Amino acid sequence: MNPRPHLLLHWRLLMKCQATDARCPERGRGRWAIPRASARSIGEVGVDDLVEAGLPREAAAELERTLRESVARARRSGTPSPGLELDLREVWRELASAGALKPSHPHRVHQLVYYSVYSGWDASARGPPLYWFPSLSQSKETNLGRLMESHGRKLLGSSYKDPITSFSLFQKFSVEHPDVYWSMALNELSLSFRRPPSCILDSSDKSKPRGTWLPGAVFNIAECCLLPSQQQRRGDDSIALVWRDEGYDHMNVNRMTLKELREQVMLVANALDVTFSKGDAIAIDMPMTVHAVIIYLAIVLGGFVVVSIADSFAPKEIASRLHISNAKGIFTQDFIQRGGRKFPLYSRVVEANPVKAIVLPVAGDSVGVKLREQDISWKAFLSQVDHVPRRHYYPAFYQSTDSVTNILFSSGTTGEPKAIPWTQLSPIRCGADSWAHMDVQAGDVLCWPTNLGWVMGPISLYSCFLAGATLALYHGSPLGRDFGKFVQDAGVTILGTVPSLVKTWKSTQCMEGLDWTKIRSFGSTGETSNVDDDLWLSSKSFYSPIIECCGGTELASSYIQGNHLQPQAFGAFSNASMTTGFVILGDHGVPRPDDQPCVGEVGLFPIYMGATDRLLNADHEEVYFKGMPTYKGVQLRRHGDIIKRTVGGYYIVQGRADDTMNLGGIKTSSVEIERVCDRADESILESAAISLAPPTGGPEQLVVLVVLKKGCKAEPNDLKMKFSKAIQRNLNPLFKVSSVKIVAEFPRTASNKLLRRVLRDQMRQQLFAQSKL
Repeated sequence: MNPRPHLLLHWRLLMKCQATDARCPERGRGRWAIPRASARSIGEVGVDDLVEAGLPREAAAELERTLRESVARARRSGTPSPGLELDLREVWRELASAGALKPSHPHRVHQLVYYSVYSGWDASARGPPLYWFPSLSQSKETNLGRLMESHGRKLLGSSYKDPITSFSLFQKFSVEHPDVYWSMALNELSLSFRRPPSCILDSSDKSKPRGTWLPGAVFNIAECCLLPSQQQRRGDDSIALVWRDEGYDHMNVNRMTLKELREQVMLVANALDVTFSKGDAIAIDMPMTVHAVIIYLAIVLGGFVVVSIADSFAPKEIASRLHISNAKGIFTQDFIQRGGRKFPLYSRVVEANPVKAIVLPVAGDSVGVKLREQDISWKAFLSQVDHVPRRHYYPAFYQSTDSVTNILFSSGTTGEPKAIPWTQLSPIRCGADSWAHMDVQAGDVLCWPTNLGWVMGPISLYSCFLAGATLALYHGSPLGRDFGKFVQDAGVTILGTVPSLVKTWKSTQCMEGLDWTKIRSFGSTGETSNVDDDLWLSSKSFYSPIIECCGGTELASSYIQGNHLQPQAFGAFSNASMTTGFVILGDHGVPRPDDQPCVGEVGLFPIYMGATDRLLNADHEEVYFKGMPTYKGVQLRRHGDIIKRTVGGYYIVQGRADDTMNLGGIKTSSVEIERVCDRADESILESAAISLAPPTGGPEQLVVLVVLKKGCKAEPNDLKMKFSKAIQRNLNPLFKVSSVKIVAEFPRTASNKLLRRVLRDQMRQQLFAQSKL
């Protein structure tokens, strides 16, 4: 039996699949698109292999020489991996640092080299194979590296060596002394207090076991985003926003300075005062455009509350969120433009029956739909302050730290979305985590295709503006080449993604020939990453790191995350985020030892700056703490993820402990899906919705199992079509059913509760057996 890990099998499957591709010259000849590599070590890869992978012979010869030189250097400098002649990580490190694998090389070349380097690697014994390694000199130029060099010796004493060697020690120190870490981190962000906090963390009130953060502080977090900052080297003429409209990729990128952004935000804030009262909840349901960002900041600056609603939601979902938040109005667009087509948005919003809508045109100055009597166009909304002498000036509405600024939503297992209020702490948390882990700095241009209805929208906004970086927005679909050209033309240095988006880019080859080499790091969140898709993505920028992020709306951050001070592995998380502590719970809720590989549910330490302390429509204590075990005298916080700690201390998310699913980066519940499916066809007695990640990795796929009524018949493919249409119509047009299976009955508990976990395990075993075949 071959002891090699899944990488070798994954490589062989990839190559075999490519052999049937219409672009492959070997199609139908019984040969793989890339020959013999999966059976070879890197030292055996020759010029002919590289030529067959797509390189011209001269380039193949040059790369082959570099491969041999890298192997020789690794043999001289590295310590051999157990059971191997040399350290395979050193081989890859040498190759990557030499820049031998170029973004212009065909992906099959990158596959050939990467999988050949690690062809003898046993992940179960050595941990995941590594692809990115920090250099000591570069580590000292990162945000965290500079912080550690300035304070590390004072805080850690003689144990401190350098940012790379001492990172784990420093992260552990931040967990044990969060007040010390946050006192340093807050000084690094663009924060301006009207009244500074009396301390960082007040633990004196025993009725608040998780403490009070920044007590006594008075400020406005939106104002912090808009003011010049000497700390961030940000002036009024600094570029705050860059953007481009879909269909204008031949035009220059649009730019807006900090001063221009501030004046636009203040104009809208003045108009808000005419229409709404302080504290009103005001929804935003539109793509994340420049106008959406301006509106978001204006609502917070004026002392109102943003209600975040994704522009993909069906009317029922919009109505539910408007009702829960008691929204007094909504900003939306007449249409959404995607891929050269217009899709109605205002009509969906109207069906949700909002109190009042302010409607922006997707293009031009005039809206392209007839408005209800109580609604108003964007142009008319702004004209309400034409008479105001200083309409581009607005005094910020200052509030306490725990004042709510944003209501976001996260689906639970009950079918109703949880309404999660963000206070002024939440932006500080997400901004500081991006500063530390994504290394967002002044001069960076960050682009993360998302929406203000999802947590990554506000996170992207605050991550840029609190760190002095530029936010890049593309007004259109991120699926095609036009988006990639915008990334190139805007000089994006940090590109955020979701794995399904990367898979589309790779499969369509739409980004070929573009220059993404200014990108110094990628971000990935929302779904489980696929190793080969990440290999493709990282190779587009000479193997820049992909910082994996996993957290939640209720945390305003990620609890596990990559960083620029530790080696990174595809699809894995290298550590907990700064100040975050957690344990992995085994059977009966007993914590596993911190230094051992294991799998279990996450239990978060409850002292967590920025995490929610309330829900609008549910019992916060019951949702996040009830039934959780205590650890070292404190009750742990529930998150719901099942994670695996590997050899070497990396983490891989295995799924959810509850019945929440993650479809295309959007969390939804099994109950929501099942309610729709049960009504989709008269033959359905009951349905069970589960999500499964493919055996080779990648985003979760929706599988629906059904029990038919007695005497009824149905075909799985017919049900699949009906279910997909019903789900897209009633829940989200982005959801689709991957497969349907008809079964005789469902497994249940003694109290008749459906055991979805048993169904997941059964289907996972079937998929694994099929993948082996």
